[in-house]
Amino acid sequence: MIKIVTVIGARPQIIKAAALSRTIGDAFSAKIKEIIVHTGQHYDANMSQVFFEEMNIPPPEINLQVGSGSHGAQTAKMITGLEDLLLKEKPDFLVLYGDTNSTLAGAIAASKIHIPIAHIEAGLRSFNKKMPEEINRIMCDHASTLLFAPTATGFNNLLNEGFRANNHAPYTADNPGVFHCGDVMYDNSLYFQEIANNRSSILRDLELQPETFFLATVHRNNNTDQPERLTALFRAFDTITHQTKQKLVLPLHPRTRKLLAKNLLGKLYQKIVHNPLIIITPPVSFFDMIVLESKCEMVFTDSGGVQKEAYFFKKPVVVMRSETEWKEIIDAGCGVVADANETKIMDAFLHFQKVKQSLAYPTIFGDGHAARFILQTMVNQ
Repeated sequence: MIKIVTVIGARPQIIKAAALSRTIGDAFSAKIKEIIVHTGQHYDANMSQVFFEEMNIPPPEINLQVGSGSHGAQTAKMITGLEDLLLKEKPDFLVLYGDTNSTLAGAIAASKIHIPIAHIEAGLRSFNKKMPEEINRIMCDHASTLLFAPTATGFNNLLNEGFRANNHAPYTADNPGVFHCGDVMYDNSLYFQEIANNRSSILRDLELQPETFFLATVHRNNNTDQPERLTALFRAFDTITHQTKQKLVLPLHPRTRKLLAKNLLGKLYQKIVHNPLIIITPPVSFFDMIVLESKCEMVFTDSGGVQKEAYFFKKPVVVMRSETEWKEIIDAGCGVVADANETKIMDAFLHFQKVKQSLAYPTIFGDGHAARFILQTMVNQ
């Protein structure tokens, strides 16, 4: 039996980890022992605990409780806590997801003491190193022993950076295994969609009818902390709801909600607060989010994960960033990069209003069995 330590620190990582934990229980319980560690990067009942309960994920055995702070201070605390844990547990693999500070800390801690790293969501690139996430994902990839790319583009990005597709086991950090395996989030979306439809009451609670509302998420600091950018986003939301007479649902982190009053310019804050068609809610559960994504008409987001989920559920997505790591969605014609530009957001919205019925969503995120492939690869190593 091999031992793996799984590191999670933010909501998306909890959700991704559910796919591996579920598959271990279903098919690998005699071959893999998993220890789940929460760094505490994001931790409260709405942002974390509800996901463990809702998705039946084993609770973390350890919470490092690092809390918030600057990138350097937060990452340093995580490195210290993870190094102590890894020296004690001596796992066969440290499993890391995505591109958060928790990912970076895990990569640094494990690589210094020669614990093999398995990086899930390897190869993603926005080609914008001003994004902290871009630095985190690059550094994690180049310290990893097993790299699991969710898409062909991610796989090719790794090859372009010098990784070799024809390496053979046994794999090491100097002889890494690189795999195009599909996306564990797609695994989850397929598995949980019917469960979410049966359990969630979000449509009823918000008095929504399927296909008659829009969904938006805003959380990135360069959008929330810059008044001009935040104002451009909310002007577009206000215009879209008034033009269509349709509701726009906007689950917001408490921090972002507080910044609306501070950073929306002019009288826009009062317009948003008094617009009955803009429904601002606290962060919603995973099941509620699946229902909102699968039942809405269109998605507006600055989140990488929500871009993918919109695609999984065949919804056009307006990306409110200057670039995206999910280039395949744009190439398929199912997403438009509009940045925080009111004109571009409106143009993308009007475009999708015209063509949404004719959009095709080719299979680019795997077959729904990425987690099984990842676990079998670790066992075989």
